[in-house]
Amino acid sequence: MQQSFHGSNLERSLGVLRRRGHWIVLCCVLAAAAAFGLSKHQTKQYTATASLLFKSNQLTQQIAGLPSNITAQAQQNSNVRLVQVGEMAAKTASLLGLTERKVSDSLSVAQQGETSVVGESSVVNVSASAVSPTLAAEIANTYAEQFVKEQQTSNRQYFKSALTTVNKQLAALSPKQRLRGPGVTLQNRAQELKLLAELQYGGVQLAQSAVVPTSPSSPKTLRNTIIGGALGLLLGIGLVLLLERLDRRLREPEELETIYRAPLLGAVPRSASLSRSPQRTPDALLGLPPAEAEAFSLILAHLRSFNAERDIRTVLVTSAAPSDGTTTVALHLAEAATKSGARTLLLEMDLRRPTLAHNLCIQSGPGLSDVLTDTISMGEAAQSINLLTLAGGGTTGQTLDVLTSGVAQPSSPSELIKSHTMEAVLEQMKSTYDLVVIDTPSLMAVSDAFPILHKVDGVIVVSRIGHTRRDVAEQLQQVLDRSAAPLLGVVANHLHAKVRGTYAYDYAEGDKSSAAAASANGVVSSQETRSMTRI
Repeated sequence: MQQSFHGSNLERSLGVLRRRGHWIVLCCVLAAAAAFGLSKHQTKQYTATASLLFKSNQLTQQIAGLPSNITAQAQQNSNVRLVQVGEMAAKTASLLGLTERKVSDSLSVAQQGETSVVGESSVVNVSASAVSPTLAAEIANTYAEQFVKEQQTSNRQYFKSALTTVNKQLAALSPKQRLRGPGVTLQNRAQELKLLAELQYGGVQLAQSAVVPTSPSSPKTLRNTIIGGALGLLLGIGLVLLLERLDRRLREPEELETIYRAPLLGAVPRSASLSRSPQRTPDALLGLPPAEAEAFSLILAHLRSFNAERDIRTVLVTSAAPSDGTTTVALHLAEAATKSGARTLLLEMDLRRPTLAHNLCIQSGPGLSDVLTDTISMGEAAQSINLLTLAGGGTTGQTLDVLTSGVAQPSSPSELIKSHTMEAVLEQMKSTYDLVVIDTPSLMAVSDAFPILHKVDGVIVVSRIGHTRRDVAEQLQQVLDRSAAPLLGVVANHLHAKVRGTYAYDYAEGDKSSAAAASANGVVSSQETRSMTRI
């Protein structure tokens, strides 16, 4: 069951991608194209990097007043901050004829990485970005060189000042004191400071000069295009999920089974043959193409197999919304039943807007309204239509009886339908025909058919995939529940041929015996059909 659940989720996800995948592709293409276009229109920037090598030892740390056990990472961070402060940007701008702001905006200072600290040395990178590769290298090198000089000058002044202080301390000591411990220490300190001042020790040197870059550092067109495509993918998926959530239309046949809690009897394909009025000659009705005819034969076979223990003579075909295709399904279901050998009546119960007579090119009346008002008998009002085969063009020798709604439109159709006369007419139809297929308008549009929901042997709900709204279907399901209507199953209409093929194959494989029985019924006599294959 868990595997079936995951399979259903996978099929549903694939269905969403099939319906709305073009939105995802469109978002990916547009986002990638926008990123590519923006990158191409951006001004190219070149980045050059100079490296500074900082050296430290215990002596310089003590002289600088730093603890001797300072960590390498702390020293590295201190060096980075040291490079960033001061007037280096102003001096660099003055030497290159630029503004201080332009130099500051182009610079970035950072440690070379976690592996840059080696022993008592650390490396800090000074990077400069500019529209000119030569200018970028000049800014980085000038800044780094000026920093080295500044550090040398600052340290030399510091060592001279410290030497002056130490010499004053030595001068205050007597000759004997100079030869003792504190005096000896001061003398050693003075010699070290003098040496450092003469060497112009700055603790930093230029490790590597910046070279003129040969390729721009930004924009990165390929990277930006890939990132744009990835963002477009996420945007497309989000858009598809939003559209799917806002779209209340039924998209998959499984949704019908879930909402109505009834089996799927079959799937009717989206077809030009079914979209137009049935083709016929002056004396007969032309059959459907094989693929469309097989769809209704499968519906009939499933109807029989799913309700094998029930004697079903009257089937009411309805829908949740107008234009779902109830008339089309009712007509061709009745045609399929006739070809299987059952004596069938197609009854039109739309007394407000009848269309069956026009579609079949038959007389509008007399019809059901005339029968219910006792102006004519059912047998006299019913019209017979010969059935033709599509391939040979000859008649099958079978006729479909049709009872239209009639010419007269009663003022209160619902009152007429719920009358005792209608109940008696239904009983007469049951005794006369093996199957009565009742075509009714949408139950959510008009309430005319409500009185007979519990008087028929079964109800079939037709829903047009991609048209019927989920909330309207749920309302119809509640109406059927409250009416205690004997729901036999649901039919998915106007299904895409590729999608419909999957359902036709699955159901046909699961009900080969029933389909074979339905085909066999087409060659037995009407009398045998009544006794052996009653629905």
